[in-house]
Amino acid sequence: MTGPLHWAGLLLLAIALAVLARRAAARLLLSRAKHGSLAGHPRWARRLARWLPAYELEGDDYFGADGAPAEIQHRRRAAFGHLAGLFARRFAATRAATAELRGAIADLEFTSRYLVPFPFSRLVREQLAAGSLLRASAGRQLIDLDGNRCYDLTGSYGVNLFGYNFYKQCIARGSALVAELGPVLGALHPVVAYNLRRLREISGLDSVSFHMSGTEAVMQAVRLARYHTGRRRLVRFCGAYHGWWGDVQPGIGNPQTETDTLTLSEMKATSLRVLETRRDIACVLVNPIQALHPNANAPGDSALVGGPRNAGADDAAYRNWLARLREVCSRRGIVLIFDEVMMGFRCGTGGAQARYGVAADLVTYGKSLGGGLPVGVVCGRAELMRRYRDERPADICFARGTFNAHPYVMGAMHEFLRHLEKPEVQEQLAGADALWDRRAGELNAALAAESLPLRVASLGSVWTLCYPQPSRYHWMLQYYLRAQGLALSWVGTGRLIFSLDYTAEEYAEVQHAILEGARQMQRDGWWWSAPHQAGAQIRRRLLRETAQAWWRACSGSISSPLSR
Repeated sequence: MTGPLHWAGLLLLAIALAVLARRAAARLLLSRAKHGSLAGHPRWARRLARWLPAYELEGDDYFGADGAPAEIQHRRRAAFGHLAGLFARRFAATRAATAELRGAIADLEFTSRYLVPFPFSRLVREQLAAGSLLRASAGRQLIDLDGNRCYDLTGSYGVNLFGYNFYKQCIARGSALVAELGPVLGALHPVVAYNLRRLREISGLDSVSFHMSGTEAVMQAVRLARYHTGRRRLVRFCGAYHGWWGDVQPGIGNPQTETDTLTLSEMKATSLRVLETRRDIACVLVNPIQALHPNANAPGDSALVGGPRNAGADDAAYRNWLARLREVCSRRGIVLIFDEVMMGFRCGTGGAQARYGVAADLVTYGKSLGGGLPVGVVCGRAELMRRYRDERPADICFARGTFNAHPYVMGAMHEFLRHLEKPEVQEQLAGADALWDRRAGELNAALAAESLPLRVASLGSVWTLCYPQPSRYHWMLQYYLRAQGLALSWVGTGRLIFSLDYTAEEYAEVQHAILEGARQMQRDGWWWSAPHQAGAQIRRRLLRETAQAWWRACSGSISSPLSR
């Protein structure tokens, strides 16, 4: 029979099939917009991280993990022993004081274990530790408990833009400015008025909220975007870091599955198609430092397990990408957020908005803006920053913090922002990228002239050391650089952050130290490679190690999988 019920059933079936087809097409498009790396698939990365067994390389395996001949292994072993003796003598007091803190400070426990790939970690922790305590800073140098002076390439995670002496002055002058009020919270010190005016001028946006960290600022920006759009999903791009809040860190490091976060490929047309076609996206987060290594995680030496590390900024391509992203977000009512916590003032007073000629709806700042004290700031369009609705007074977007707009932070920020207004500082910032990119180019030329397998990729005063050829031992370079008097952060050679107050003479000493460290690394055999050795061979060896370790995990042994 072909009565009304029959036709109604066919109609419902057709509708259901159309809905399923549409969902399948959306799912396929989303899959195509993801990056092919594990960083582009956070859920799979977390699953694999839980499966990966621990193991340690020992003896000949430690120094011959790449199949090096006995003579090369002997050179490496001797060099490692020489460095161990040097570090034991040079950093004795600093190491001893740091050892007393271990086990009680969780951060030290974590970072000390992830300086190098984990199969090599224990011996490095035992013999190549330099300690984590400092006594003083002076100019561009840091001074440890043994009196060693090292040129600072840590940048205090990006805070140190103008030099430590400047931030000491910001804190001192800012504290004096608000001393009469002191640590009174809730009400605002009048100095906030100047900070507000300057932040509005710098960001080109209407309204400001103060927080205590960059992570908090990002949390608030995303919450505001969701509140005003009525949508739940946020988009982040593969590899980008936006703080440790769960929604913006959906992969390894977050024990929870974040169902409202989409991780897409940056600089890919398919990602724009996803934004064009979905109706549930509240905001898109952009971290401009990703221009240096699109779709790759922030580089750290613990990830140097065997392959090369490459990076490089293409300003024209990134500018074009952001312009297209801005168009799509405007058309689809998606809030575009620039996370300028790291790079906010490094590429000029106007930040990434000015550098790339693209205006964001919300911008987050932090790090250097606090004048040396903890800070996070959100700047945004007035309609997006509003936390309540006149027509529905119970429907609010709550965000308060005990220490927000702390008087001492506002005082130090005032001094930082005043500094930015000076003509000579404006000139310094305007020329900083060209200066540091030129220095990187000169260092690259020197490295190439000596056939050293090391290159520098730069985004102004932020550098990444790149390794063009595969090796199991690139991570060793950080210890040669420390021996040469350079202070590195816990990510090692993955991120060198210079303050802009380096003199030409001081930078020349840093360049010499990098060159000499690379020369010694080469002489000691760490960059040995077999003829025609390819990354695939190293990957196969790593897979064999991992498979053997996995089988042995059942018996509770984590010793070297190659020694049996």
